[in-house]
This record gives sequence, C-alpha cells and structure tokens, in this order.
Amino acid sequence: MEVRPLEDGTLIERARAGDAGAYEELVRLHSDIAFRTAYLLTGSAADAEEVAQDGFVNAFRALSGFRPGAPFRPWLLSIVANQARNRRRSAGRRARMELRTLTLARTESGPPSPEDVAEQRSTRQALLGAVEALDEDDRQVVVCRYFLDLSGQETAAALGIAEGTVKSRLSRALVKLRGKYDGGR
Repeated sequence: MEVRPLEDGTLIERARAGDAGAYEELVRLHSDIAFRTAYLLTGSAADAEEVAQDGFVNAFRALSGFRPGAPFRPWLLSIVANQARNRRRSAGRRARMELRTLTLARTESGPPSPEDVAEQRSTRQALLGAVEALDEDDRQVVVCRYFLDLSGQETAAALGIAEGTVKSRLSRALVKLRGKYDGGR
C-alpha cells in the first residue's frame, strides 16, 4: 500500500489555488482505487466508471472543505462510496458483484490442471455468493477491508463510520460468511 500524504497535500493545495494539472495528477494517482471501490459497491463496470468520475467531480467541488493534513484517499473513497450507494438506491436494484481474476496463479510445476481451475472457480463463486448475500453494511466493510485492502481507519473514513463500527461489522460479517460459506459446502 502506497502512502503519499505529503505529495497529496501539496497537490491539493495547488489544486485549491487553481492548478488544474495538480488535480489531474490526484485523479491519476487515485483513479484505480476509486474505480475498484465503485466497481465492488455497484457490481457494474459501466456504473463504476460513472461513479468514479462523479466522485472526482464532487471531490473537486468540495476541495475547499478538505481538512489540510488529512489523508486524501479515505476522503475521496468516502465520496465515491456515497456516489455508489446513491446509484444503487436510485437504480432500485441490487447488482450482482462480479470479480474476475486477471491471471491464474501458476504453480512451480506449471499451470493448474482443468480440474484445479474448475475447483478454484467454484470456490470463488461460492465465496462471492456468500459475500453478495450479506446485508449492504456488512458487505461494504468486507469489500473495503479484503477486496480493496484498506486499513480499518481507511475503511472507517471511506464509509463514514467509526473505526470501532468497522471492527464490529467486520466481526459480524465474518461470522455470517463462515455460516453461509461453510453451510453451502
């Protein structure tokens, strides 16, 4: 995980002063995590693209309210997460979350067998189904902590909740996942 508080802080100050190039650099630095956040919360690449873009536009408009010295990434992700929640609510649907593995892990003995690939796919689908079956609050915490690899503090900031709430929701969600995933095997 890369941390750039000084670089982000400098870019934010320059963007606040009207330097469009500084904000473009912030967008470049954080666009991947913004898209992944939006994708995991909306379940749709097209929606995620729009949500991430809207999140950056809203963040730009709110830069004057950004607290100097605060980390930019959690603040941005809270805006993106709110955009994603609003999109899901306004669409009136719960899109199924899809995750695709870009590459299959290779073992020292070569590529996995077709049976191993099928078993991995089945296991991944069962786990994703169990995650999707969680209520939205629990799913968001699991997505932020395990799919986006955010810290507890970053998850709290991104979702606009206390860090203790992140811990309790995560604990509750993991219990539910164990029950659903183990029960479905």
